[in-house]
Amino acid sequence: MPVQVTQAAPDFTATAVMPDNQFNENFKLSDCHGKYVVLFFYPLDFTFVCPSEIIAFHEKLGEFKERNCEVIGVSVDSHFSHWAWKNTPCSKGGIGQIGYPLVADLTKSISRDYSVLVNDAVSLRGLFLIDRDGIVRHMLINDLPLGRSVDEALRVLDALQYTEAHGEVCPANWNKGHKAMKPTAEGVAAYLSEYVGAN
Repeated sequence: MPVQVTQAAPDFTATAVMPDNQFNENFKLSDCHGKYVVLFFYPLDFTFVCPSEIIAFHEKLGEFKERNCEVIGVSVDSHFSHWAWKNTPCSKGGIGQIGYPLVADLTKSISRDYSVLVNDAVSLRGLFLIDRDGIVRHMLINDLPLGRSVDEALRVLDALQYTEAHGEVCPANWNKGHKAMKPTAEGVAAYLSEYVGAN
């Protein structure tokens, strides 16, 4: 069954290159239960748009950690390729010492389970926000040439955490610190009368 929002995220066990450059041959998504997870797929190591995204996630990693959220990258490359890419300086097309795991999906089974495998070859740019109970709450899939916004991933994470904490819903273009709305007819009316155009 294809991965769906509101359903359990497909679990996996795979080899990952960890932040300390060691190989974890039994890296499990389910080990992250109790935390939020941003799981993102990218096509291939040593390519073009991919390093910009991977480095952008690394640069915002502290903000994800502050929100009790783990970041995990996945591609169909081997863990040896991930390791080599991490140990290649950015000036030479590498990604440097990023602070989150890169998972090797050499069999392509994880990409298939998340419905991001294209032409049985590489992964599209899929991003999945998984909550503390292992449920997919948001997903976004871009075609190969289209890089993602890390700020948008943080915004959606903030929205999810806000709704969980306050029981309100987050309207269009909501950002942390903005007003949300009560999920009632009266709540919508109050929001629209006061805040449309204000944000």
